[in-house]
Amino acid sequence: MLHSRLLEYIDEVARLGSIRAAGARLHVAPSAINRQILLLEAELDQPLFERLPRGMRPTPAGEALLAHIRGTLQQYRETVADIRDLHALGSGEVVIATMTGLASGVVATAAASFRARHPRVRISIRTMGTQDILHAVENSEADLGLGFNVPSSTRVEVCWQMNTRLGVVVSPHHPLAQLDTIPLAGCTPYPLIFADRAMVMHGIVAEAFAKAELAIEPAFHTNSIETMKRLAVSGEAVAFLSEFDVAEELRDGRLAFRQVRDAFSNNVISLIRRDKHGREKQGHGLAMLLLADDITGALQPGD
Repeated sequence: MLHSRLLEYIDEVARLGSIRAAGARLHVAPSAINRQILLLEAELDQPLFERLPRGMRPTPAGEALLAHIRGTLQQYRETVADIRDLHALGSGEVVIATMTGLASGVVATAAASFRARHPRVRISIRTMGTQDILHAVENSEADLGLGFNVPSSTRVEVCWQMNTRLGVVVSPHHPLAQLDTIPLAGCTPYPLIFADRAMVMHGIVAEAFAKAELAIEPAFHTNSIETMKRLAVSGEAVAFLSEFDVAEELRDGRLAFRQVRDAFSNNVISLIRRDKHGREKQGHGLAMLLLADDITGALQPGD
């Protein structure tokens, strides 16, 4: 035992209202429990229990101590469960549902870091749309979900969240790459790459151009972030993505990301998991939490 048995003695006496009953429950002589309580009362110079004809009742001092004892015992039980889960990290699988751009960037980085420390845990990375990410986590088809503008749900918990606005993504040799920030009108002379209408980012970009009263005709429409990036790399086309979508290409110098001046509305990235009442597979809860920490770290490289 990490903690003194006295904590259990006091807790059981308070719950059962009797030293004799607590002794029977804990298989300890009642005289030994009574002696320990009397010694602690002498040390604190405060009675912890009222000795009543029909049993024991905590005093105000006893109630204050019980709150501490029960919190300590609960934390101890949770820590023991975590230690057992650490042993279970020798096997198992963690499934994360995410978008294509994030899968090839921050999620791949985090998964590689996690696997280096826990090589026997399998990680499954599944790419899908925003609504499908939410449904996969809600229905326990995925342990974690990472995506942009994920709808709220009472059946999931948000582990981490940040607003990251879209920006201009172009080849590093593109004329726009020479600017620190770009006016939206500065994009119109070039071929524009728009997300498919079914994607949330399409509405964000289209709304920005409409508010700026800029008439445009996009050269490309696609529901693939990978296709957007390839089109931007290969010529003068302009894509509108987040920094996280192009994290790998920015590191390699294959693409440039520039902020657009006061143009785009919120674009929130969220890491979610099942709510505490709906999880979780035996033995891999800690693995899921550790992978979530690695993903959060990859999303915040400067921290």
